[in-house]
Amino acid sequence: MWYLILGRDQPGSLATRLEQRPAHLQRLQDLAGQGRLMLAGPLPAIDAEDPGPAGFSGSAIVAEFESLEQARAWAEADPYRQAGVYASVEVHPFRPVLP
Repeated sequence: MWYLILGRDQPGSLATRLEQRPAHLQRLQDLAGQGRLMLAGPLPAIDAEDPGPAGFSGSAIVAEFESLEQARAWAEADPYRQAGVYASVEVHPFRPVLP
């Protein structure tokens, strides 16, 4: 089943986010290589492609897991969560409809 993972950034966590980005992206690339990643990307804190020092308010990931528990465990093990970039993480079942 597909799951939406929504990570919400801690205020002032941009430097840590940038430090942890390679490890975070590697985990996403691993999912993509397994055909289990639908989409992933950051949520800019302002209405701009590159938010600069305003940073990000979080991240959205849609990926396939065998269960909600596995999706939650994967999300909690993310480098952004482990390093304190994410203040919170929500995981919701997701059912693609369009396109």
